[in-house]
Amino acid sequence: MPSTAVIRILIADDHPLFRQGVAALLSTEPDMTLVAEASDGREAIQQFRAHKPDITLIDLVMPEMSGLDATMAIRAEFPEARIIVLTTYTGDMQIQRALRAGARGYLIKNLLHKELLDTIRAVHAGKKALAPEATFELSEHATDEPLGPADLQVLRLIAAGKANKQIAADLSTTEDAVKGRVKRILVRLGAKDRTHAAMIGVKRGLIES
Repeated sequence: MPSTAVIRILIADDHPLFRQGVAALLSTEPDMTLVAEASDGREAIQQFRAHKPDITLIDLVMPEMSGLDATMAIRAEFPEARIIVLTTYTGDMQIQRALRAGARGYLIKNLLHKELLDTIRAVHAGKKALAPEATFELSEHATDEPLGPADLQVLRLIAAGKANKQIAADLSTTEDAVKGRVKRILVRLGAKDRTHAAMIGVKRGLIES
């Protein structure tokens, strides 16, 4: 993507007030200009195609199409796209998914202002930039034994409030097999009980709330 004196920016977020706040912040910077806005993932893709921004700021959770899916779609079409995720989520699995999708920056929404400006300049210069909270979450769980697909399936059903007997029926297995898997899930997540395990799963982005 060609480098210019002024960094051209696209923001995609479904909250107009948040977009306005970022626009106001960028307007004070002589080396940055906001070229387009989008309110959902599909619109973000369209606006990227139309404007080819140097930097795209994108929220993870949006209607129509998520920021994660939009990031993957943009990067598939434009491999050099430099995307920074703006989100309220600090779960390590969300961070990993965003980075695997091609995001080069990950910022927490309530910690923006100067951090946002520094991150835009760093990513524009070809670097990766993660919020300290995101870096901490990744390092905190770097050595954790991951949950497999079957574990995650059971964890989702636990979060849905289902008892072992119901889970066994849903998965066409025995109640003893479910009990064993629940026990393994609690150990791997360091959870005190089933409710705690579900809370950890949502917080880390292993399952959706």
